[in-house]
Amino acid sequence: MLDTNVLVSALLFEKGRLCWLRAGWQQGLITPVLAQPTAKELLRVLAYPKFRLQPVDRERLLEDLLPWCESWATAIPGSRHRVRDPHDQVFLDLALAAATPVLVSGDADLLALKQEVVPLQIINPADFHSWLTNGT
Repeated sequence: MLDTNVLVSALLFEKGRLCWLRAGWQQGLITPVLAQPTAKELLRVLAYPKFRLQPVDRERLLEDLLPWCESWATAIPGSRHRVRDPHDQVFLDLALAAATPVLVSGDADLLALKQEVVPLQIINPADFHSWLTNGT
């Protein structure tokens, strides 16, 4: 599972430090999980004026993501674990409900839980890259 900031970085910056993620999901190495609230968040962030994306640009970016995503269509059950920032709670709850092995985030509030939430690993993108390539 990839949080919004990780997805946006992978989508927007084709030569950036997270560009390998796009190739990863398009090659079937990873499967991003989206639910209605996380998809709405992604759409909201892609519409930020600072990115200067026209609707057609946002559609093109979504075409590079959505075909490779798993869609979570039911309500996301809440977990007993609490994230300091309530806006990030949905990512933790979705990752746990979908039984993803990893939640990838650069967000300090989510990363603060990495020792607490088992069996889910909460890791930053660099550690995820190592996890993928080394199986650790």
